[in-house]
Amino acid sequence: MNSILDRNLFFVKEHVGLFKAANNYDILDPENQEIIMNCREEKLGFFTKILRFTGYKRMTPFNVEIKANSGEKVITVKRGISIILSTVDVFDENDVLVGRFKQKLFSFGGKFNVLDPNENVLCKLQGKWTSWDFKFIKENNEYGHVSKKWAGLGKEMFTSADNYMLKINESVPKDDPLRMLILGAVICIDMVLKE
Repeated sequence: MNSILDRNLFFVKEHVGLFKAANNYDILDPENQEIIMNCREEKLGFFTKILRFTGYKRMTPFNVEIKANSGEKVITVKRGISIILSTVDVFDENDVLVGRFKQKLFSFGGKFNVLDPNENVLCKLQGKWTSWDFKFIKENNEYGHVSKKWAGLGKEMFTSADNYMLKINESVPKDDPLRMLILGAVICIDMVLKE
């Protein structure tokens, strides 16, 4: 696991653009606003590009690679075609499955089970899509939090709906694969629930 995931705070900023089919993000250090990782959807097929400009956008597959500034892959977040509910897979830098997210039926605001490769529930991602407030929780333990509200140094950067802060709690060990899943879930939230 890449040591860049040892951090606890990540500022995620989506690239805005007119007529863009691919989803691209920068992940910044909120203290100095330096880009520490980038997320690119480079393997976008022709028909997927076309469907991204239609009402079927939420159903299209995606394959987003998150890379460190040095170019080394940190994780990959993938989903196939989604008709009703999404299942999103997260792979490590060696393309080994770390876990997945499965969207729950009839969940208002968005709720996913965060699973390990053997389908064991590690935690749940739940929140309110109207306020951009999502938490990774299990039995009253909070492992991470995604929000548009931030009182730190990155506060002035919150000017559009495409920027948000991820906080991974210090209780999550630095070498725990759950850190990869939590970071991958941020992309999942945006592409599955917010599009």
